[in-house]
Amino acid sequence: MPLKDDSHPLWEPKRLQRALHAAGVALWSWNVETDLLIMDEQGFELWGLEHSAKVTFEDLSSRIHPADRERVRAAFTATRAIVGSYEIDFRILLGETIRWISARGLGNDEGLERGWISGVFLDVTGRKQAEEGHELLAGEMSHRVKNLLAIAAGLTTLTSRSAATVADMAHELTQRLMALDRAHDLVRPLPGNQGHAALLGDLIAVLLAPYDDTGAFSGRIRVAVPRMGIGEKSATTLALVIHELATNSLKYGALSTESGMLDISGTSSEEDVVITWTERGGPSVAPPADEGYGSKLLSRSVAGQLGGSIKTDWSEEGIIVTLTMAPRRLST
Repeated sequence: MPLKDDSHPLWEPKRLQRALHAAGVALWSWNVETDLLIMDEQGFELWGLEHSAKVTFEDLSSRIHPADRERVRAAFTATRAIVGSYEIDFRILLGETIRWISARGLGNDEGLERGWISGVFLDVTGRKQAEEGHELLAGEMSHRVKNLLAIAAGLTTLTSRSAATVADMAHELTQRLMALDRAHDLVRPLPGNQGHAALLGDLIAVLLAPYDDTGAFSGRIRVAVPRMGIGEKSATTLALVIHELATNSLKYGALSTESGMLDISGTSSEEDVVITWTERGGPSVAPPADEGYGSKLLSRSVAGQLGGSIKTDWSEEGIIVTLTMAPRRLST
């Protein structure tokens, strides 16, 4: 049965305040004439401010992310012309921490009373992080699908160079695609930490097997890296990096031409492991105007998961990519 009696215990101020606090809801009122803001304790805690009787919109604005500040000011001003409810999401900075806030209320002066307009603040950081994670995953999946289609087309062209008959080409292309399938398994982690650590050279050889020519063009991919074992987590990450570099080479670099050569060399010490990816004999290359998704994926993987860095030299003779990684990360 609906509760209509305002004297019911459910509507007691303290009980309401506890319920709002439990839900992470902060109350605020803004005087549109004086710019004065009043918030409850939850509001001050949410914004990381000391409790004060005099807080202005500008005080809060100083904590809003610079990229959102003007948008939020314009949005709050515009809410008075919005019919019905409104919702504004923006970021605030608490030291080095970024927090997402959602401001909600009624527009079109429906919530205006004696010059004051009221609403709530909600901490929506968790939701925003989840949304960003989903967008990142969707972007990565789209990127990989496009890469696989480009690889299939490139491998078909590559196979046609050495195949004498249609039957030979079909057989060789099938073998390459099967090798690509085996390599692709290394690019994704297996559930339950299945599998074992691999040797660095063996891992790279398996990943590049689909791209190496046979017959007259055989041996144009050379691998000479330190003999060292790598762990399951680092093997997955390194496989993704090598897979991305090979895909780019097949589409734009040395592996896209008959005369192209690819050399992977490396050195190791107690401080770092360095892998150098050198392409020669391919078409001329130039740095892109904007960093693409693939480049961002490489940088994020090498820095975040391998504890290192990636450097690209766009020389006229061919691209040179240098991977610097932490030995302790490679062992995990």
